[in-house]
Amino acid sequence: MSIRPSVQRFIEYLRIKTVQPTPDYSTCTKFLQQQALELGLKFQAKEYVAGKPVVILSWAGTSPELPSIILNSHTDVVPVFEEFWDYPPFEARRVPTDPQGSDYKIYARGSQDMKIVGHGYLEAIRRLKVEEKRQLLRTVHAVFVPDEEIGGHDGMQQFVESPEFAALNAGLALDEGMANPDKPLRVFYGERAPCWVKFIARGNTGHGSQFIEGTAAEKLVPIIDHLMQFRQTQFQIYRTPHEDGSQRTLGEVTTANLTLLKSGVQQNVVPENATAGFDIRMTPAVDYVGFKRDLEALAEKHGAEAEFVQFWDDNSTTATDESNPFWPAFEQAVTAQGFDVFKEIFPAATDSRYLRRAGVPALGVTPLCNAPILLHDHNEYVKESEFLAAIDFYAAVVAAVANVR
Repeated sequence: MSIRPSVQRFIEYLRIKTVQPTPDYSTCTKFLQQQALELGLKFQAKEYVAGKPVVILSWAGTSPELPSIILNSHTDVVPVFEEFWDYPPFEARRVPTDPQGSDYKIYARGSQDMKIVGHGYLEAIRRLKVEEKRQLLRTVHAVFVPDEEIGGHDGMQQFVESPEFAALNAGLALDEGMANPDKPLRVFYGERAPCWVKFIARGNTGHGSQFIEGTAAEKLVPIIDHLMQFRQTQFQIYRTPHEDGSQRTLGEVTTANLTLLKSGVQQNVVPENATAGFDIRMTPAVDYVGFKRDLEALAEKHGAEAEFVQFWDDNSTTATDESNPFWPAFEQAVTAQGFDVFKEIFPAATDSRYLRRAGVPALGVTPLCNAPILLHDHNEYVKESEFLAAIDFYAAVVAAVANVR
């Protein structure tokens, strides 16, 4: 059975090993340059950090003075443990879902996260611009950034501070979302912010047979207890349904997990220092700066130090009502395709946070409904029918938001 050209191009993209920690960005950039050539798009590749290109493919609108539309995706993917995969993770093998071959699963790292989105953009542009020969009001920029999977510091963070980004004059950005095992389409209008903090305590040392006062552990334990109690309180809120009976989402609460404990040199020596590390994800309802001050005060109260390994201080969200001129067009395009929109806060971090902090409204959406969440998992796949439906989805959405007057 022949493979559709759009699927073949998707497979080609999936086969590029842009896997951390040594992603092949060079081959990826060449692939994107070829797509730009075929689609008649302006091509730019800029390295703010050597070897880590930000690639921009631009489709000029009929009113280029209007704020543009950014279609953002990251090109890197997370590492794999090949021994747990049924098929090679960069072969992008098509496996029939039934003996008749009515559909196929395409197994590849990055298929869900997030090459279905990035290549869905390109195929949607191909349909609108090349096949249907349409012209849109606003300029559309398909942006492909590196290193999102390791924080985006050498990718989107650098890009939003550049003159090239300012020149885009962006009015709206679309970015990644997440699959939903249920029917509704998840649309993310904000995200929880990372607060990775280490509490470091130092104290008296000596022989393990003695009652030694003022030890590092004595200082650290009440800090751990405080945050574990906070965790339990937030967990209880999460488990308590809304008044209408609907379940809360992770984005509505702040999670705190003890992820690092380090102390001691041997069993009979009271250690001079002890460290506890927490991965905290703050919901946008929290005053981030105030939350950080509280953690610093907690450390000081018990004679320890707070070291912030990663901290995000901006809790901007994107309006999902008529105050956002793009929202009605987006929502209408989505519902016209039969989707029920479920608006929520993304539970982790994406490059959208950089865009929102730069003042650009961003919506995270991956059109995978009734589909398992497989990002970062073994045997990550998307169905061929899901990829083809994603092209339909983005063609409709891009046309709608890019024609907002």
